[in-house]
Amino acid sequence: MNYLAHIYLSGQNKELMIGNFIADFVKGNKKNNYPEGIKAGIELHRSIDDYTDHHELTSISKKRLYPTQHKYAGPVVDVFYDHFLAKNFLLYSEIPLDIFTLNAYQVLQSNQNILPQEVQQFLPYMIERNWLLNYSTLDGIERSLKGISRRLSFQNNLNSAKDDLVEHYSEFEKEFFQFFPQLINFVNSITR
Repeated sequence: MNYLAHIYLSGQNKELMIGNFIADFVKGNKKNNYPEGIKAGIELHRSIDDYTDHHELTSISKKRLYPTQHKYAGPVVDVFYDHFLAKNFLLYSEIPLDIFTLNAYQVLQSNQNILPQEVQQFLPYMIERNWLLNYSTLDGIERSLKGISRRLSFQNNLNSAKDDLVEHYSEFEKEFFQFFPQLINFVNSITR
């Protein structure tokens, strides 16, 4: 799952959300440098990623992408699934996506001093371009994938990944709708 799903799956817990958001930038035991609530968010993020990476439905989605996206099939599926969450946000939340994203940005900005340096650098751009809200559109997904492509040092085909989404839209959407409730149940089972 990508940024939107990780933030959403943190519920109303701000520290959990911060940790869940920054986890990809906190390697190994560096999680121990953070307060317990943020550390719990980092651990939640890792559990979500492990569950997602090994789930049968996400494996089906990734397999469809292997011919064009190769080793980046997993991250591309994460972005695609954030698209379906954003597009159908009111099925999962009583808070509209635009309000939800503004609240998330406010929490992150007000805690910017504890964010890893890399996150501090891209957060203003993320907010300015409203990545979380723009996941709801195909153009937003395309911009996101192109941005990821630019940051990778290895050759990749992420610039054309939107074409894969369009070509197999209904299949990816069906897999997301089957998978996401299971992920919610998994998160609830480890956070309650």
